[in-house]
Amino acid sequence: MDIVYASLSRRSAAGLPPSGEATEVLDVLWAHATPGDGLEHISCRTEADRVDLLLYLLTHPSDTPEVRSSPRQVENLLNRSHRASPLLRRRYLPPRLTAM
Repeated sequence: MDIVYASLSRRSAAGLPPSGEATEVLDVLWAHATPGDGLEHISCRTEADRVDLLLYLLTHPSDTPEVRSSPRQVENLLNRSHRASPLLRRRYLPPRLTAM
């Protein structure tokens, strides 16, 4: 199993995070996940200016580090979810991959 940290930055950090924000983000990500993403579990924590995510991805014994690209899988899921979800587009800046 691989664990990837990601975050979504708010468009506006004014005020308190919306009630139930973590659940809404998790629901959107699960709704847009595909079997190819290998998503096993997601945890979410809200901060004043962002939501932090830990995404747990399944790995197969035959996968080698050269073949596996968990950060890229997470980037694809976040971008797909952001494009498809009006809630994510309205509330968060487009996701971007940071160097790891």
